[in-house]
Amino acid sequence: MPDTALGARIVKVNHAGENGAVHIYAGQIAVARFTARHMLAELREFKAHEEQHRAIFAAELQRRQRPRCRSYLLCGWGGYVLGCTTALFGQHAIAATTVAVERVVLGHLQQQVQQLANIDENAVHAIAKIIEDEQRHHDNAAHHLQGARWWPAVLTPIVSASTETVIWLSMRL
Repeated sequence: MPDTALGARIVKVNHAGENGAVHIYAGQIAVARFTARHMLAELREFKAHEEQHRAIFAAELQRRQRPRCRSYLLCGWGGYVLGCTTALFGQHAIAATTVAVERVVLGHLQQQVQQLANIDENAVHAIAKIIEDEQRHHDNAAHHLQGARWWPAVLTPIVSASTETVIWLSMRL
C-alpha cells in the first residue's frame, strides 16, 4: 500500500503536535515543582510517552523523506507557554489542560485512522501506536479533576479551541 499525500501531511502535523505535547509537559514540570509537586512523577512519565510519540512520527517522516511541519517550533513554544501558565494554578488546571488537549487529539487521531484506512497503512500504523497512551493521559488527568469546581469550565473551551486552531493551521502550512 503506497504512502499518500494526505498521510504525509497528517504525519507531519502529528509530529509537530507531539512536539507541542512534549513542551506542554516540560512547562508543567518546570512550574509544578512549586504548585503541584505530587504530580511530577506522572508528568515526567507522560512527557516520556510524548517524546516516544514524537520519535515515531519523526521516523515516519524520515522514512518518507519529508521535512517536519512548518508549525513544529510554534507548537513547541506555544506548548511550553501553555504548560507553564496552567501549572501556575496547580493540580486542577494542569489536569484540565491535559483532558482538554487529549480529548481533541484523540478525536483527531481516531478520525485520521478512519480517513487513512486502506490508503496509507504506514500512517495508520504510526497513529495507532500512540492512541492508547493518549487515552491513558486523558483518563489519568480526568481522575485529578475530582473535586475541581471551575478550572475545567474555564480552561476546557480555551484549550480545546486553541488546540483545534493549531491543528487547523498546521494542516494548511
